[in-house]
Amino acid sequence: MPKIKKILSNDPDTKSADIVAENIESLKTLFPDAFEERKINFDVLRQLLGGAVDKKDEKYGLNWHGKRKARQLALTPSTGTLLPYPDESVDWDTTQNLMIEGDNLEVLKLLQKSYAGKVKLIYIDPPYNTGKDFVYPDDFQDSIKNYLSLTGQIDEGGQKASSNSESSGRFHTDWLNMMYPRIKAARNLLSDDGVLFMSIDDNEVDSLKKLCSEIFGEENFIAIISVLVNPRGRHLDKFVAKTNDYLMIFARNATNLNAVVGMEKEGAMIDEYREEDERGKYRELGLRNRNQAFNPQTRPKLYYPLYANPTTGRVALERTLEFSEEVLPITPDGIQTCWTWGKDKVASENALLGAKQAGDGTWRIFRKDYLLGENGELASTLVKSVWAEKEFNNDYGRKSVKDLFGEAIMDFPKAPALMERILSIGSGESDIVLDFFAGSGTTGHAVYSSSLAGNGQRRFILVQLPEPTRRQKDNGSWEESAAYKAGYSTIAEITKERLRRAAKTLKQSNDDVQADLGFRVYKLAPSNIVAWVPEPSDLEGTLLANAEHLLPGRTEQDVLYELLLKLGLDLCVPIEKKDIAGKAVYAIGGGALIVCLADGLTKDSVEIVANGIVAWWKALAPAGETRIVFKDSSFVDDVAKANMAAILNQNGILDVRSL
Repeated sequence: MPKIKKILSNDPDTKSADIVAENIESLKTLFPDAFEERKINFDVLRQLLGGAVDKKDEKYGLNWHGKRKARQLALTPSTGTLLPYPDESVDWDTTQNLMIEGDNLEVLKLLQKSYAGKVKLIYIDPPYNTGKDFVYPDDFQDSIKNYLSLTGQIDEGGQKASSNSESSGRFHTDWLNMMYPRIKAARNLLSDDGVLFMSIDDNEVDSLKKLCSEIFGEENFIAIISVLVNPRGRHLDKFVAKTNDYLMIFARNATNLNAVVGMEKEGAMIDEYREEDERGKYRELGLRNRNQAFNPQTRPKLYYPLYANPTTGRVALERTLEFSEEVLPITPDGIQTCWTWGKDKVASENALLGAKQAGDGTWRIFRKDYLLGENGELASTLVKSVWAEKEFNNDYGRKSVKDLFGEAIMDFPKAPALMERILSIGSGESDIVLDFFAGSGTTGHAVYSSSLAGNGQRRFILVQLPEPTRRQKDNGSWEESAAYKAGYSTIAEITKERLRRAAKTLKQSNDDVQADLGFRVYKLAPSNIVAWVPEPSDLEGTLLANAEHLLPGRTEQDVLYELLLKLGLDLCVPIEKKDIAGKAVYAIGGGALIVCLADGLTKDSVEIVANGIVAWWKALAPAGETRIVFKDSSFVDDVAKANMAAILNQNGILDVRSL
């Protein structure tokens, strides 16, 4: 007889992605000989790798106390969930943007199944570890409980969230233990052309680069950009007044040329395009490589003659009566260099080449560099390693927050123009952008502005810890920030309010708003599914006490969104609701998932509900297989459950489960 598979608290479907298990499976696919009775034989693996595995404990790299635990913490699945809060959201039914309140490590784990490989740009502005930043300990045993305790949502003996003081003796260690698992978990979310931008200052720039080199690979380091954030300099600095912060960039795959694109040209750069033909304005760029290190000895395939037509200025690879003037890549003083193009490119892009004769009678080969691309896009230029634009300094960040809130309630918010620059070079028009140290929400604000400016419709995922804006000092007194005095008890409250105010302001200044200026709010919480913790002395009693597998007080909507996470569906996927025989049934993602959490499914009502579900499923006609989920306690007995499975299986729905 058909059965409905139970989804219990220890079922893989109730947890976030198990990265360790996936890594082992990948290794098993590559090296099946290295597995004995489902375990890895490391001696065999070492032989299969040709002895490439270093047996020595001493090797180059960044090491600190707790590194192994930090690595394991990144790989441990989360048993939490994200609860939906439509009342705190804007445009819940239509928006594709997410604002998630919670410990960013746990949230990153929960996002693995739904967003792995889908995020184009991650930007973070983490604690700089100045001695005053909020750095809290991760709990290896129960991260969700640790999070609830540190944010004051449960009482665990007054555990205090504090700053990372240099006097602690673990100044760099605590910071590294916090950062390592978060960056490691975040990397899995990046697409192949994805890129990570990180703001940092002198305190941890070295550690951060070594840490990311280990996680991403040194070959995927892109650059460290110096950003002028304080033109006046910090007057309290010793010896040198610091004026800049750093922007560190790592790519998921630096061989992918879409990781970081150039900036659109503007100002004096556009004035260089003085020539014009039927295609548009262009400038002439010499085809000869000016770097004398590239010459016939180092690049023999790029040293060859080209031939110019003295009448038309056209260029050819072969000498003819028309193309009679031989031109070699030689400097005016006779030094041989080479061309920047090979023969194949000269042949395929010949229409872009031209020749001109200089006053001394020598010929020069150039290529046309057009101001506008074939699709009308403005020419771009490589990003420079120093960003000194005044719009990027911290004063503009504070002004942006003050304009929205009436006062500067955040100390060092990033300038919106800085974030817009990062968006333009690190993401495309319809990409997902993630910021898991969201702070005041500058990244979300910049995505809004970018969308209104006509630069596509990016989506954002913001994650912010509900860090208290009031802290208790060691002497028992309270330190109240400007944000707390303004009525905001946590940083996450500021994030949400800024998004609301930014959207309202942008709508007021734009008559016809087509962009998505909304966001959905989710909050980290323990799973809706109750874990069964058996009591050896009373197994029967504890089993019966766990007959209802859902936490008291949780709603159908809470369970629906946990299913989205655990089954790898987008948190903004459409959800339709239909009443079938008085029972609420939900179709998610066009019918890829159908859920019924209603109570009272008897032997008599099961047939009506099952047939109704089948009819709706056929009308939806989802691509691929469909999974149907019920609440285990919904069925009054095993006969009703078996009948439900039988009817659905007979009609082609084979994946039927119960919570």
